Amino acid sequence: MRVVPRLDGRAYQSRFDELAATGMDVHGEASLVRSFGPQTVLDAGCGTGRVAIELARHGIGTLGVDVDDSMISEARRLAPELAWATADLATLSLGRQFDVVVLAGNVPLFCAVAMRAALAASCAAHVRAGGRLIAGFELNRGYEIAEFDTACREAGLGLEDRWCSWDRAPFTDESAYSVSVHAR
Repeated sequence: MRVVPRLDGRAYQSRFDELAATGMDVHGEASLVRSFGPQTVLDAGCGTGRVAIELARHGIGTLGVDVDDSMISEARRLAPELAWATADLATLSLGRQFDVVVLAGNVPLFCAVAMRAALAASCAAHVRAGGRLIAGFELNRGYEIAEFDTACREAGLGLEDRWCSWDRAPFTDESAYSVSVHAR
């Protein structure tokens, strides 16, 4: 059984719009992903499409997938020219692979505990040879980083790097957030 919080896509997006209006950089995830030089990116758990839209603005082929219809509706409203899909990431099977699969914004925490390994496996299945899975989520919320690493390893990915933020601040045992890069 999956955990699917029903959100209002427009209300969710307005929070980021307000932050951007104050001059805050709301594209840290996209900047990190871009630093790996991908041609294609799967924005898994894309929400309203903030990361996918920014990546596409830089010429990167993106596909945004989210389980929440309201989020996908808002993404389509904001960028109708991009590809969006509504699907459960734990059972995702697109029949194609990407240079990078990104899970930004606590995506694994929105997945039911029993389905977290399946989420990692299905997302890893979409990472091409030489590609990466990049995931950022809060720690100390019931999903240990060691569990995520194990699920990625069992899905054929190895830990390449880890930071405590999207701007590559060093990760320590006291870090409350993790951005992990697993490579195939």
